[in-house]
Amino acid sequence: MRVIAGSAKGRPLKAVPGMNTRPTTDKVKEAIFSMIGPYFDGGLALDLFAGTGGLGIEALSRGADKAIFVDREKISIDIVRQNVGAANLAGKAEIYRNDAERAVKALAKRAQPFRLVFLDPPYRMTNMDELLGEMAGHGLLEAGATVVIEHDATHRYPEQFGGFEQRKYAKYGETAVTIYDYQPEESTNDSEGGGTQDGQS
Repeated sequence: MRVIAGSAKGRPLKAVPGMNTRPTTDKVKEAIFSMIGPYFDGGLALDLFAGTGGLGIEALSRGADKAIFVDREKISIDIVRQNVGAANLAGKAEIYRNDAERAVKALAKRAQPFRLVFLDPPYRMTNMDELLGEMAGHGLLEAGATVVIEHDATHRYPEQFGGFEQRKYAKYGETAVTIYDYQPEESTNDSEGGGTQDGQS
């Protein structure tokens, strides 16, 4: 594995030892970033099931201002630290050991919405739409935010739910990638309400 493009292009990334963590292959990672980027003009990124940290590191290399990496496994956190350091991006990274739901609650207190969110959970977890709904409820997503879910190809997430609209779905063997654009539902209602008031005045 390596960083594919940007300021850290070509830097090698370590994998997490053992079979419990399934790193995103370079082929899939390249496909993801060609769909959502390929480069970014700042913004805050979240790599919530970080594993090796490859997705968040790629986002930083391609122009994100800062990335927060979260994983529940100590060995993954150690590897993320090493990989962020190897990519010379430690100054733009925050790394926390926590599970996803607790992390979401902790991040909600910071009032810093994310522009990019990467969710690559264990394939047995198929509730990322629920987790995203919780994130949206806590105000953790910018209007226009991009969300990437990497998941088992046998599972399909809905095309639309709670302000999320599917932009792209692609399969790569046993892996699938679902990409959503997010717009807060309130903003749609507000604009409709504003139009009615303008008509009356």
